[in-house]
Amino acid sequence: MEEGDLAAGKSIAAERGAWTVFEDEAGQSMTPPRARTWGRIGQTLVVRVRGRGSGRMSKAGMSCSKPGEQSRLLYAIREYRGRKDEPKGFGWRDFRDLIVRARIQLGGPIVLVWDNVRLHLTAGMREFIDANAEWLTVFQLPTYAPDLNPQEGVWSLVKRDIGNLAAAYLGQITRAVKRRLKRIQYRPELVDGCLTGTGLTLA
Repeated sequence: MEEGDLAAGKSIAAERGAWTVFEDEAGQSMTPPRARTWGRIGQTLVVRVRGRGSGRMSKAGMSCSKPGEQSRLLYAIREYRGRKDEPKGFGWRDFRDLIVRARIQLGGPIVLVWDNVRLHLTAGMREFIDANAEWLTVFQLPTYAPDLNPQEGVWSLVKRDIGNLAAAYLGQITRAVKRRLKRIQYRPELVDGCLTGTGLTLA
């Protein structure tokens, strides 16, 4: 998104009384993270984990802001356990449903800002956007522009809190992520801080 695009998005949001919604996806596998801790000099501390099963947890989140309103965080979680015919992640219909849920919960029109990954550009998604132009306007960020998306900051907060988690099974990761996201939902100032961190303003 160029500076002119951002200005246009702010103008549209102001004219419509819309929420500006930044969306992004991330995921986490069963591979235990590397972390540093204290140990005896000359002895490398090794923590062995016996994982049960495999898989990956995918998450999609929306940082929602509007002048005069408390910022909001919406999210969806999907687990992939490697089973036959099980989706490995989100499909365009999942994004569609998340956008619809955002409109219902926010109670007004939306200016959606997200990157241009393939699933955001499918024919089905474009048809959905065109069919709902009265309340949905979409702007696209470059594919790799984490510094412009406050939702990336939310993911960083989650990762910081569970970065040392060596999960024994996929559900343990999912519960930890959901718990942290729910805490952030009750602290809108954290979402504001992630927006401030991008250098963008909506006022």
